[in-house]
Amino acid sequence: MNKPFQPLELFIGLRYTRTRRHNRFVSFISLASMIGIAIGVLVLITVLSVMNGFEQAMRERMLGMVAHVTVSETNGLINDGSWQSMQAIIQQRPEVVGAAPFIEKSVMVNQGDEARGIILQAIVPTRERKVSAVFDHIEQGDMDALTPGSYGIALGAVVAEKLGVSVGDSVTLISPPADILAAGELPVLRRFVVQAIFRIDMQIYDEAFAYVHIADAAEVFAMPEHITGLRIRLKDASLAPRIGDELLRSLWTEHPDTWVSDWTNQHSAMFTAIRMQKTVMFIILLLIVAVAAFNLVSTLVMVVTDKQADIAILRTLGLSPGRVMQVFMVQGTLIGVMGTTLGVALGLLLAANLDVIVPLIERLFETDFISPDTYFISELESRINPLDVLLIALASLLLSVLATLYPAWRASKVQPAEALRYE
Repeated sequence: MNKPFQPLELFIGLRYTRTRRHNRFVSFISLASMIGIAIGVLVLITVLSVMNGFEQAMRERMLGMVAHVTVSETNGLINDGSWQSMQAIIQQRPEVVGAAPFIEKSVMVNQGDEARGIILQAIVPTRERKVSAVFDHIEQGDMDALTPGSYGIALGAVVAEKLGVSVGDSVTLISPPADILAAGELPVLRRFVVQAIFRIDMQIYDEAFAYVHIADAAEVFAMPEHITGLRIRLKDASLAPRIGDELLRSLWTEHPDTWVSDWTNQHSAMFTAIRMQKTVMFIILLLIVAVAAFNLVSTLVMVVTDKQADIAILRTLGLSPGRVMQVFMVQGTLIGVMGTTLGVALGLLLAANLDVIVPLIERLFETDFISPDTYFISELESRINPLDVLLIALASLLLSVLATLYPAWRASKVQPAEALRYE
């Protein structure tokens, strides 16, 4: 009967990994190395998943609020006749989901003794719904109540809390004069009724944005024939740079003062910083795996010292130095494989359940891991990227294999006569 194929190096290497009474300490060091590798891999997967989730949450929420492409003119204003024709040209493109006019002003809102500086967005609700996700985040009231002549306003949740107002209350909108240096110019004051309160869970919007109907804003700011620009939403946000360039060329002939921007220009620094932080964190945390992996060096050196007599006997039986190296590389690699496998399994388990674990820890210790004032979002999210997991696993295995080379080389240099002299 033919015996199943089992390479000698693999057989001996596997036997050396088993615990025996006279080498319990070596086995303990091997276990510590394996656990160290597992912890390093677990931390790497968890941290990178959190950073992926953070980037995805920022991108989704921000792209839900900002325009994929913004069209205006070089002076920051488009007159009534121009924007109508621009909108017609823009909406002919199949990639465009919607285009909406807007007026943007920096103003203050006041209620009693409280006043807050905000960015006022004057919109047409029926058109804005096609380009913005704010309608999906209404906490109180109804954005559709912003009708011409109603002088209704929709406030971010933080602004409403600071002012102490809710739906149905009134606030005073204060706008500085067009020429703040002109003598005798007074700020514009107008009472608005709170018709809706929205919460995006991004502090930058919840505490600094408000919406009114564009007709009301045109009257208050005395600009009935002008708008700030057009917001455009695309089927695929990644196409924004190309579509923006094409729109600029198509609009340039009739509107030579056209100015086009897209979300990658406006927010590229933020996402570049997130990607850079992710790369730096990967390198730093990989050093944890490297330290654990190179603990294998001391482990295997001790094994080689302990097994010198065995090595000498194997050499006298005809085992070549190269095959001796393979015996100890099998042992070190097996520890690395087991540690990496355990770390990947635990890392995936932890990353997949962070949305449950983190709130539990926050309640237990009465703290917040994610400050919306700093990170713009209030919830910790995780997104597992299979490519990241594969890269981490391969890096861990590679470091483990590299750590076995020196001890295995030393084992191959053992001289049988010297090792067996006192046996």
